[in-house]
Amino acid sequence: MNKYVDCEILLNEEVSKGIFKLILKGNFEGKPGQFYMLRAWDDSPLLPRPLSICDLDYDCITFLYAVVGKGTSIVSSLKEGEKVKILGPLGNGFELHPEAKCAIVAGGIGIAPMKYLSRNLKNVDLYVGYRDSVYMEDEILNKKNTIISTEDGSVGLKGYITEFVKDEYDYIYVCGPNPMMKSLKDKNLNATEFYSLEAHMACGIGACLGCTINTINGLKRVCKDGPVFEKSEVIFDA
Repeated sequence: MNKYVDCEILLNEEVSKGIFKLILKGNFEGKPGQFYMLRAWDDSPLLPRPLSICDLDYDCITFLYAVVGKGTSIVSSLKEGEKVKILGPLGNGFELHPEAKCAIVAGGIGIAPMKYLSRNLKNVDLYVGYRDSVYMEDEILNKKNTIISTEDGSVGLKGYITEFVKDEYDYIYVCGPNPMMKSLKDKNLNATEFYSLEAHMACGIGACLGCTINTINGLKRVCKDGPVFEKSEVIFDA
């Protein structure tokens, strides 16, 4: 798909405070970790919104998003039967290792790409941290163990989820706020780790350079060269 197409909304429901699940009708493609650009407006706001593929079936695609500004507020107000425009799949997805011992580590809305990823793994432990309310952890498939933490300890363990990740995996797949991902990288675990980064994007195809980040290999575009990078390549700002 190399241009925006109109898609009908099958479901757009709030699954937790300020967190919405959006399901669109259609035949879509994409690999775990790839994303689509979405817009539901003409002129304002100017930029579309990048959304990771949460799940993909033969007749629909699912996204999970947080309401954080004007664009996502507009999307959250849409009803079943209305339409949005999407462009994708874009970016490079996760490197899959179905037979290996893996962990998924997610912080809050960083759990969005992990359901589709988990469908492609066979032996995975789930580590997920939330500020307070818990959502979507029950939709992660093929998991052996689930470790949940909240900042106040109201659900699961008290603290940041990276404190509890064990050093016993071949591969770790990570998505969440940069401070969370940095804290995991700083643990220097023996696993090969893949980080799905977030960035403000204008085009989603690498033309505008608006999502450029520093890596050990120089400047990279999150939309085109990522959003998934190996741990050794990522430089998190202090």
